[in-house]
Amino acid sequence: MKYQKKPIIIEAVRWDGKNNSEVEEFAFGYTMWCGDLVYRRPSENWMGVMLSIYTLNGLMKVEHGDYIIKGIEGEFYPCRADIFEQTYEKVYFDEDD
Repeated sequence: MKYQKKPIIIEAVRWDGKNNSEVEEFAFGYTMWCGDLVYRRPSENWMGVMLSIYTLNGLMKVEHGDYIIKGIEGEFYPCRADIFEQTYEKVYFDEDD
């Protein structure tokens, strides 16, 4: 048997190490920031920070350039950019939607 994914719309943000506030707002409560071996909230544009995200499978590391996806049940998980770009495409909505 062969199967195809159902077409669903997800929310995602790509972490580039310079948009820490955007990531924090998107996945509030699911992020863990670490820098200089001390856990703390990062300042914006702080490239030395490491990011992990709480997923259904535990804490997972997020690399610069990875996308953070919000799943259909509100769960979060990281996705490498090459996989994300092969799997998803941007959708556009009218402002009335």
